[in-house]
Amino acid sequence: MPDGTIDGRRARIRFERAARSYLDAARLEAEVGGRMLERLDYIRLAPDRVLDAGSGPPQMLFRKRYPRAQIVALDFSLRMLRARKKKLFERNPPRAVCADFGRVPLAAGAVDLVWSNMALHWAADPSAALREFHRVLAPDGLLMFSALGPDALAELRAAAGEARVHRFIDMHDLGDMLVAAGFSAPVMDMERLTFLYDGADALLADLRATGQTSARRDAPRRGLSGRRFVADLKAKLGAGMRDGKLAVSYEVVYGHAWKGALRKTADGRSIVQFARRP
Repeated sequence: MPDGTIDGRRARIRFERAARSYLDAARLEAEVGGRMLERLDYIRLAPDRVLDAGSGPPQMLFRKRYPRAQIVALDFSLRMLRARKKKLFERNPPRAVCADFGRVPLAAGAVDLVWSNMALHWAADPSAALREFHRVLAPDGLLMFSALGPDALAELRAAAGEARVHRFIDMHDLGDMLVAAGFSAPVMDMERLTFLYDGADALLADLRATGQTSARRDAPRRGLSGRRFVADLKAKLGAGMRDGKLAVSYEVVYGHAWKGALRKTADGRSIVQFARRP
């Protein structure tokens, strides 16, 4: 039976190849990133250090909001990290770290905010990634993320077949994972975005340009490259065009949760706080 899990090596190769074209093609990621930033308007937070987990080419989305914060850009693709557009005489540039979600090479409690925009669904083990995010957060630190939900790319899934498109995690399952990882007060919500393409060729070109092609362990080795398959795929997608446009839907899941104050020391002793008398 197909397991649908992500092959980390395949995924990294996809993004390595897409590093040069990613920024110009990542319309969805940019739109969702902007919407995540707006959500920070309602959260009181002044982080000294921010981990941008799955950063791609670091874009410093936080610089205006947190001008003094040190940003650590983490991505498993070295070429993605190197594709960043640097500014002349830039102050306080991000520190790039090439590593996987499952093993974040930072000390426990090292950051005050973990931000992950449209990257968690690429984790081979999302639960392990969330545990690592919890570990590197300082007490009272915040995790904020976005990821694709189960109904994303429904049109492509219908045309290509279930085994050719990633399985995306349900919002409620992600909430359960947050609690299991030790987070408190998780808040989850979802919205559906629709992007219009000039046709099947435009959709497939965007997916390749951003590295968003299948990295499932059980995916056919030739992916979307077989001529007969591609011709059939384009015909099926083309049949769904309206007014000269192909509408593709994306279910986007948003989540944020806090790391509570420490209750025990590393050796298991309970931490008790005493309030001073006035």
